[in-house]
Amino acid sequence: MVKQKFFLPVILITLAAFATAMVNNGNAASVANLSPPPIQDNVPSTARNTFVVQAVKNVGPAVVGITNKAYVRDFFNQKVLIEKGVGSGIIFDSNGYIATNNHVVEGAQEIVVSLPDGRTMSGKVLGADAATDLAVVKVEASGLPTVTFGDSDSLLVGEPAIAIGNPLGLEFRGTVTAGVVSALNRTIEVGDRKFKLIQTDAAINPGNSGGALVNADGQVIGINSVKIAATGVEGMGFAIPINAARPILQSLIDKGKVVRAYLGVGVLDSKSAALYGYNLDVDQGVYVARVEKGGPADQANIHEGDVIIQVNGTEVNSVADLRAALDIVSVGNRVNLVIIRDGQKRTISAVVAEMPN
Repeated sequence: MVKQKFFLPVILITLAAFATAMVNNGNAASVANLSPPPIQDNVPSTARNTFVVQAVKNVGPAVVGITNKAYVRDFFNQKVLIEKGVGSGIIFDSNGYIATNNHVVEGAQEIVVSLPDGRTMSGKVLGADAATDLAVVKVEASGLPTVTFGDSDSLLVGEPAIAIGNPLGLEFRGTVTAGVVSALNRTIEVGDRKFKLIQTDAAINPGNSGGALVNADGQVIGINSVKIAATGVEGMGFAIPINAARPILQSLIDKGKVVRAYLGVGVLDSKSAALYGYNLDVDQGVYVARVEKGGPADQANIHEGDVIIQVNGTEVNSVADLRAALDIVSVGNRVNLVIIRDGQKRTISAVVAEMPN
């Protein structure tokens, strides 16, 4: 009887100790699951270190903020320097050459460039071209980080596209959005100019203008420029192809402007004529409303009332078509124009001059 009384308490104590240990082990396991994994030299996994991350590392340090400041009159009619707007820019030369949009720097009395490392510098507009919405800004610095330009002619619809810029101002500087190349050679008419642009669904908002559109290899393939903003329209951003921008940027550096071919005619198409209240009765081509005296067209015997229907074999049916056809002709070269005069087709040759300022 004594042995039985001693044996039962021992069993109960042992079971209680086992249950307590199990509870403690369960709590320990729960706490361990909530603890972060051990740090391994801050090296991200392959899954996290994607092409987007790599592209941003390559390009991000060279995407800057550009603040446009201009003088206005205040309530007391005193001149006050205010901020007109903020855009983006891309450092493409380590000595301080920055590509951006013309509308970012247009009308500026003062330019402030904000670098990703926190520095701010005064900038100078070397040249700007409203026709292509491109400009070059220069800061007095050296050893700056730069981007690498890619080949926009080799782009594939559907390949990744990454936009880097400063949407809505410098408080959102260096914002990265990703998508794909939605389409190539999208033609948009702005005024009497046609723009062939890269379309992307990477989000581009006000302030992104002048920023970089980047491929999966970390190369700049476009300069963000136009975004269609309308009710019900989403995911339609546009960028100037970098291959089209290269010669213009170089010309802005060398000459401060873009040298273009000049024919010396004032023309109307059906659309532009309607703006002035005229009904232009032409099925094709553009109507020559004015010929500049002594200009290339005058010297080639083009008359008012002629209708230009072709330039070097390219059909011309709008003012923008004529501009585009002449933009690819070098100054001093000869162009062949097919015109209609008195109901008859004629071919006239003219030597284009440099467009005056």
